[in-house]
Amino acid sequence: MSFNTFGHLFRVTTFGESHGVAIGCVVDGCPPRIALTEADIQPYLDKRRPGQSRFTTQRREPDQVKILSGVFIDEATGEQVTTGTPIALVIDNVDQRSKDYSDIKDKYRPGHADYTYDAKYGIRDYRGGGRQSARETATRVAAGAIARKIVPGMTVRGALIQMGKHGIERARWNWDEVERNPFFCPDAEQAKFFEAYLDDIRKRGSSVGAVIEIVAEGVPVGLGAPIYG
Repeated sequence: MSFNTFGHLFRVTTFGESHGVAIGCVVDGCPPRIALTEADIQPYLDKRRPGQSRFTTQRREPDQVKILSGVFIDEATGEQVTTGTPIALVIDNVDQRSKDYSDIKDKYRPGHADYTYDAKYGIRDYRGGGRQSARETATRVAAGAIARKIVPGMTVRGALIQMGKHGIERARWNWDEVERNPFFCPDAEQAKFFEAYLDDIRKRGSSVGAVIEIVAEGVPVGLGAPIYG
């Protein structure tokens, strides 16, 4: 089994590197005749897009998605719909600054996948982390936007609930607040604390972990399996 593919009935294979020409994915298992255009996917990529606050990577990527295959115009309705064949999506990389990474060409960064990639494959793309870069997650977001079209009425939301040892106050949980701060935190008061807290950590040249909570609502009965999915 390829470790670039996940899923069973709905399978997603991602490809591309952080500083390559493009990143993308192939979605297989999408039912036919589901209305789908780039406009259905783009809002989710816009939300994820880097460089939107000082707390994320400052790389500037427009993340414009293109659908290469798997759709066709339904003559009866005039809508672009899925055909049931693999859907290929591509997102061009336009803001690569590979020279910024030349100093780690012969060094392994702590807490990263540099060493493990070298040990496993005997070669690694050090430019921006290559395949193990968080840039790859844009393709998962694009595939997820298609998945949302398949199971209408089901919502999956996420929120940051802890940074370091500091957690939110659940009594103040407000989903609307998630869209109002750069941390996607449901607690407005704690979001303000996180801002000062993270600024201090950055000034000290350090880093900190966090906890994200995912909530799925409206999940159809019988979806998945009891043990291993």
